[in-house]
Amino acid sequence: MSPVRVLVVDDSLTMRGLISAALKSDPEIEVVGTAADPIEARAAIKALNPDVITLDVEMPNMNGLEFLEKIMRLRPMPVVMVSTLTAAGTDVTLAALEIGAVDAVAKPVVASVDAFHDLIGKVKTAARSRVRARGDTPAAAEAPRAYHADPNQILAIGSSTGGVEALLTVLSGFPLDCPATVITQHMPATFTASFAARLDRVCAPTVTEAVDGAPLKLGHIYLAPGGATHLEVSGGLTPRCRLIASDPVNGHRPSVDVMFDSVARLKRPMTGVILTGMGRDGAKGLLAMRQAGGRTLGQDEATCVVYGMPKAAHEIGAVERQLPLHRLSTAILELCADPAARSVA
Repeated sequence: MSPVRVLVVDDSLTMRGLISAALKSDPEIEVVGTAADPIEARAAIKALNPDVITLDVEMPNMNGLEFLEKIMRLRPMPVVMVSTLTAAGTDVTLAALEIGAVDAVAKPVVASVDAFHDLIGKVKTAARSRVRARGDTPAAAEAPRAYHADPNQILAIGSSTGGVEALLTVLSGFPLDCPATVITQHMPATFTASFAARLDRVCAPTVTEAVDGAPLKLGHIYLAPGGATHLEVSGGLTPRCRLIASDPVNGHRPSVDVMFDSVARLKRPMTGVILTGMGRDGAKGLLAMRQAGGRTLGQDEATCVVYGMPKAAHEIGAVERQLPLHRLSTAILELCADPAARSVA
């Protein structure tokens, strides 16, 4: 199998060297060139035809976000963003993931080759991803004008690579009175608070980072914090978020499987949804939800950035129906509607 051909774009000579050295340490990756700004990068893309680009956010002549927009409009290809850990840096990186970047890594506080270890896996995943031109993804269906969620229903959504765009599409179709929703998205700890704030600005329901002990309420969406804990749901009449400090599961913390498994144990109406992502995290947990009587949905292959997690879940019988991304909001709301007042068209 041919190595993944990578173009490294960063305005810092030191950073270009560190990123290149980290990637070259893997025999399945070949760094075909580097560029200090978008002008050099544009020429390098034409000359070298890389499989993946690593792209700095802040650069001279044109910032990384503007350049990414041009790439996704004119020559869509897998891009992994390299971001600072500042608040501004995380906001811009989230915007890049919305535009179509496959994934992102944080620049280390102390520059070293070892600090970019995660980049190797992300570049390999990016090379296998499905990248679409800007505007190719249909908009989410509008929320129903009259909707009443089942007050006993718990909705759990899991996602990974490509999940920022997918979650924005799904949740933007939710009404103010959406079902109580928990989400685990594989994302570094430095990004989840900003992502929750971004979702809260663009969605009708209230979106927050999950806090230990928070009761699940209608019209509220709870995003698992990245990094140190798993998000679980526990409780009887009043289900609550629980942040559990334990080892990674399936290589992830938070893990989708952990969240799904906890919801499956609640013995109440529930719906599970698995979206785009690499690997198998969430498949067994979604199966547990279905076996416990829950309804389950999966994103279809054609609209996934990476058809990994939904595929794994589908193969073991965990997914009741697979649907394209733009149809998931309506399908979810249908399953989560109050039986006494169903009004979703």
